[in-house]
Amino acid sequence: MPVPPESFHVTLADLIWDDAYRHAQEKPDFDELLRSQIAQSFEVCRSNFTTDKPIRWQLLGLMLRTRALGVCLAPKDDESYEQIVQLRRAIYQNHGLMGLGIEQQYHFTAHVTLGYFGEIKPDLDAKNLSETLYDFNLRWVDAEPQELIIKRAEMRFFDDMTKYRREDSWPVLEF
Repeated sequence: MPVPPESFHVTLADLIWDDAYRHAQEKPDFDELLRSQIAQSFEVCRSNFTTDKPIRWQLLGLMLRTRALGVCLAPKDDESYEQIVQLRRAIYQNHGLMGLGIEQQYHFTAHVTLGYFGEIKPDLDAKNLSETLYDFNLRWVDAEPQELIIKRAEMRFFDDMTKYRREDSWPVLEF
């Protein structure tokens, strides 16, 4: 299932999902507290960032994940990398978020998901798929690096992995 272009994004930090989210919603005002703590983390970043430059990442090539195909990203410079580290630290070390049960689940793999797939058929020609991805990625090796610029971080919610939404009152951090 392809991701619609309006839902393309770089996930800077996963907060809570699936059954953990449904269980957490049983707590009074959970969603409001979550948004308030993210706003607080964004404010920490705003005061700690030493630059107002956008975050620059470059596309490395296609990557295959367990249930998805995406474009892999790498920081364009040390400053861009450091801004992401500071943002993730402000979120995952926020004691108010920890009190809500939010914890860092895994390391950051910068990417943009292009599409998801379901069950993998037993007759999949994995070797051919691997060679196709390899050949496709070779085209990027000598090409001019494609740059992606992250200008803002937003709190978003998704009903499924292809439809991300947000409300105007939800926290935003401009870079």
